[in-house]
Amino acid sequence: MEFYDAVRSRFSVRAFRDTAVEPEKITRILDAARLAPSAKNMQESRYVVVTDPRKRAQLAEAAYGQQFVAQAPVVIVCCSISDRSTMKCGHPRYTIDAGIAIEHMALAAVAEGLGSCWIGSFSPEKTREILGIPEEVEVVELLPIGYPAANAKPVRGRKDLDQLVCYESWTL
Repeated sequence: MEFYDAVRSRFSVRAFRDTAVEPEKITRILDAARLAPSAKNMQESRYVVVTDPRKRAQLAEAAYGQQFVAQAPVVIVCCSISDRSTMKCGHPRYTIDAGIAIEHMALAAVAEGLGSCWIGSFSPEKTREILGIPEEVEVVELLPIGYPAANAKPVRGRKDLDQLVCYESWTL
């Protein structure tokens, strides 16, 4: 798939088919995350791949009952082993680095014929408990992945570029 086609066709999938995802596709998606840039090349992001239906159901509950999380055949739990340092701009390094890696995975999923949805509404504490993630590891996001169901439709209606972009100084 051509890059801009993947960008244009990616959307947050909240309905998945009951079809297993081939392990080689998951490996390629994880490799896309591995290749993502990170500040100082620290490579702090880590991933827990969850395919067990019972654990996926528990993760859906940790995501405040979002049942499509359990419906996805794969949930990648995105973590960081960060020292919690900040960039000179003041933002936590690990959150930016994880975000870059997660979107690499989301685009790679599209290239593999799959869909995904960033999940920021979840309990990191419950997720830690479910998966045995140590307290010192940051749990950043959940990323359910699978084949989109026939009723999975993108929500479009993006703002025009002139509503988002200005040049040389702030004019918005």
